[in-house]
Amino acid sequence: MNIKSATLYIVSTPIGNLGDISARALDTLRGVETIYAEDTRRTQGLTRHYGIGARLASLHAHNERYRIDQVLTRLRDGGDCALVSDAGTPGISDPGAALVRAVADAGFPVVAIPGASAVLAALAVSGFSSDQFLFLGFAPRKGRGRREWLNRVAAADVTVVAFESPNRLSALLSDLAGRGIGEAMACVCRELTKLHEETRRGTVSALADYYAGETVRGEVTVVVERTPGLMGGEAAEDLEAARAEAERLVRAGRSTREIAQEIRAQYGLTRNDAYGLALEAAEPGADEGVDT
Repeated sequence: MNIKSATLYIVSTPIGNLGDISARALDTLRGVETIYAEDTRRTQGLTRHYGIGARLASLHAHNERYRIDQVLTRLRDGGDCALVSDAGTPGISDPGAALVRAVADAGFPVVAIPGASAVLAALAVSGFSSDQFLFLGFAPRKGRGRREWLNRVAAADVTVVAFESPNRLSALLSDLAGRGIGEAMACVCRELTKLHEETRRGTVSALADYYAGETVRGEVTVVVERTPGLMGGEAAEDLEAARAEAERLVRAGRSTREIAQEIRAQYGLTRNDAYGLALEAAEPGADEGVDT
């Protein structure tokens, strides 16, 4: 492969199995002067394994702005470089998008070297419809950001793909079940392409019950199927309206019991759902858009 000068290559790397790297990706990484990596220690394992001698430099969430100027200077001098993430395709729930925009805006070529992707691998093995799908990255940990993220999944009319930390998987599945899609089919993919790869399918509620008692390790990708008859956009909007009303009643000083009774009558919720929303609204910070 002929490496072009003044070019940024976006190179996909294996998500687990080193054998999944493409011949073109290897040629590219061997041909460029510098490889910018999310974590140089992890990428060094790949470069050593394949005898790649390019210089490694870090590019992560905390130094991307600084590295952009460095990359642009290198390209203006006629150099070339590659961008990789820890695994998979750079810029997909990983740093890199700002660099790509800056390089493209400066008029330099950006070339994709495609390859492994946990999003597409999980979607393929799930067996769910993939004509259209929604990728939502990682769920916010708490606050309004998390509630809005969960509601987007519940209201989606296409298959949804998301990443999650192994120690938060059970909570995610449980929260999704609480959004009215407990009977939707889902697929939990853990350690894709690795030695201990696991794919488990079932309803959202059944998977929530299963992982509630499990110690989960490794990288996790969750795929949720959209099932006709479960919560649609209108029902999700009603639930969000009930949640907003519960928060308003908390600020008005109403008791949890009063709130549950009122939103149950107004929005036709079950007793458990209404009480759950009332308790959630009463939590400290429930109405503050905290999402980290």
